[in-house]
Amino acid sequence: MFSFHVFDPPMGRGFPNRFSTQYRCYSVSMLAGPNDRSDVEKGGKIIMPPSALDQLSRLNITYPMLFKLTNKNSDRMTHCGVLEFVADEGICYLPHWMMQNLLLEEGGLVQVESVNLMVATYSKFQPQSPDFLDITNPKAVLENALRNFACLTTGDVIAINYNEKIYELRVMETKPDKAVSIIECDMNVDFDAPLGYKEPERRSQNQDEPTEEETDPSSYADMDLGFRAFTGSGNRLDGKTKGIEPNPVPLAASDIKRNSRPQPRKVIDDDDALNKFIAFSGQGQSLRKKGRKP
Repeated sequence: MFSFHVFDPPMGRGFPNRFSTQYRCYSVSMLAGPNDRSDVEKGGKIIMPPSALDQLSRLNITYPMLFKLTNKNSDRMTHCGVLEFVADEGICYLPHWMMQNLLLEEGGLVQVESVNLMVATYSKFQPQSPDFLDITNPKAVLENALRNFACLTTGDVIAINYNEKIYELRVMETKPDKAVSIIECDMNVDFDAPLGYKEPERRSQNQDEPTEEETDPSSYADMDLGFRAFTGSGNRLDGKTKGIEPNPVPLAASDIKRNSRPQPRKVIDDDDALNKFIAFSGQGQSLRKKGRKP
């Protein structure tokens, strides 16, 4: 009597261990139910049917679950994570920005395949509008928004929501691959100049520099200085004719350049003029009449 056991074939030997199927895709606004699912629009994850979870649990799938989405009609693809398994059978729900990247319309077919991606170390983004610069700390805002994403794909235009406003950013570069996982990773983030951004014009240095005429000291020689020191006329105390009239002394350009005060021309003494004037030589009158002493 012989006995034998029937062994199930191990995973990976003749049987696919990769999830791959097609769904009709719709935007989240088409999701039935009273609950508001706007959270799907704020990230990079999709909603799949319960049958997908059942099939994935029987396969040797690496966690976290990441998927490659492909529109075979346009040959466009992107990558995503999964948020929940509550969609109707044969249907999956995608964020609006993801449908735009895939060029998918409501009810279009999308191929969904499970994938393994390398962990991101670097990514660069280009805001699609200069309005993104109005945010006080754009890097912190982006890093917080990426918590709702599972992966990034070079070339995608993702959308983030901040202060009730939607900002679009193109993924310009990712390392170490063109598609990377950003779950529990230490990733450096960089930015390109926003699309349509123009740097403010700088003033020409020539406008701030003085002209040659302004810097040439000789140009001061022809200027009318207006005030000249010691040019007024005076009168003698004794009423006699004045001796020597002081002449105005022109200022040299070098004196102006040194910001020194103009020096008056020295008056040469005239012996004849001085001899004509004798100090205190006039006759005076006494206020008290002269008389005999008592």
